[in-house]
Amino acid sequence: MPDGRTGIMAAMHALLSAFAPIWVLTGIGYAVGRGGLLGEQAEAVLGRFVFHGAMPAALFTMVSGASPDVFGHPSMLAFAVSTAVAAGSGFVLVRRVFGRGRADAAIGAMSSGHVNSANLGIPVAVQVLGDASFVAQVILFQVLVLSPVILTLLDSGTRGEDGRRPGGGLRRMLTMPVRNPIILASLLGVVVSATGLRLPAALTHPCDVLGAAAVPTALITLGLSLHRGPGGGGRTRGDRAETAVVVAVKTLGQPLAALLVAGPLLHLPAHQLLAVVLCAALPTAQNSFIYAREYGLDTGLARDAIVASTLVSMVTLSVATWALGP
Repeated sequence: MPDGRTGIMAAMHALLSAFAPIWVLTGIGYAVGRGGLLGEQAEAVLGRFVFHGAMPAALFTMVSGASPDVFGHPSMLAFAVSTAVAAGSGFVLVRRVFGRGRADAAIGAMSSGHVNSANLGIPVAVQVLGDASFVAQVILFQVLVLSPVILTLLDSGTRGEDGRRPGGGLRRMLTMPVRNPIILASLLGVVVSATGLRLPAALTHPCDVLGAAAVPTALITLGLSLHRGPGGGGRTRGDRAETAVVVAVKTLGQPLAALLVAGPLLHLPAHQLLAVVLCAALPTAQNSFIYAREYGLDTGLARDAIVASTLVSMVTLSVATWALGP
């Protein structure tokens, strides 16, 4: 692990390097949308490609190669509690204070508590912590626990509101895992991991290649939406207030909850405390935008929360590294 002032400076450099692909790819998406290079349906097509193809492939590869006993550490408990606090607060605030429906509140919950653990968390953890083992646990927790909860709320909240999701009561709820590609891919990955199956390279390599397209395509899609804007218009004052609340919960509320649980309650060692707080301070993942896009919801909240929390987290991650680092 880096130590002293040199370690802090290296960590700051790592933060900037980790954020660079997010801004570059989102900017490319914006430029492509502004130039009309991919046509009017580009955002919808790319969003569905990520949700139904690239993201399930990435999740299957990730989960199938993981150990099934990764959740037994106190550090993971601290992070899980911080996620529950942030996501629960986001859901209640968006639904009760801003008067949104259940599905939009689910996006608010995801924007408040689902961290960008993969393409941002891994490089930050490697540099600041020395390894990414805890981030791998965070990724699995979000895939296997948080995402199914959010998707269940989305499915029930949009049931019967469009032709693709007619109401179906209990049977529809019970069959959602086999109808939703994100959950299905995760469950298949769990089966492979739990049974110790060794899949042939002819199957795993295409999944690796397809999964590698998930993050960059999602960021390009996010950039496309920045040009188009929600519904072709600007965000209202109430919308901006909603985004500000969600971003505050994500960038301040979640890391503070993680700090309180990991420190005074669980008394974790300094290295584990830093790992938990850093992961909790990561910005909103682009998955929230992809989910809102796929379920036909207003993508403005998710989109703006991703952009704003990514900006703010550059400060909060730096402060956490300075205050809790060696």
